[in-house]
Amino acid sequence: MTREDIFDKVRKTLIEALSVDDDQVTPTARLKGDLGAESIDFLDIVFRLEKQFDVKIPREELFPESIFQGDAAFVSGGKVTAVGLAELEKQMPYADLAEFKKDPRLDKVEDLFTVELIVRYLESKVGKK
Repeated sequence: MTREDIFDKVRKTLIEALSVDDDQVTPTARLKGDLGAESIDFLDIVFRLEKQFDVKIPREELFPESIFQGDAAFVSGGKVTAVGLAELEKQMPYADLAEFKKDPRLDKVEDLFTVELIVRYLESKVGKK
């Protein structure tokens, strides 16, 4: 399956799950900020992607937000620490963290969850099948 094939399937999935127009689903579109996804939508998206790609997506593997909840080693003063960044890189090797590292504010973590992130994640999953 090519990257384009994966993107097309992801686009269709997000259009259906979030009731957005196809021109809104671009690689850089943020799930929450641009496409209006809410917490419950993330579960639906994962479920739909599992069916669409015939893969298992373990809880928190694609969208690991809980690593920042309650662990002082990962977050300090509203920013993700160096230890937190290392954990994020470990849990999300498919994510491009370059921009986030420049300003690792906790409130910007959700900006990492883009259409491109999903495509990269699925490339790694589909490649292992």
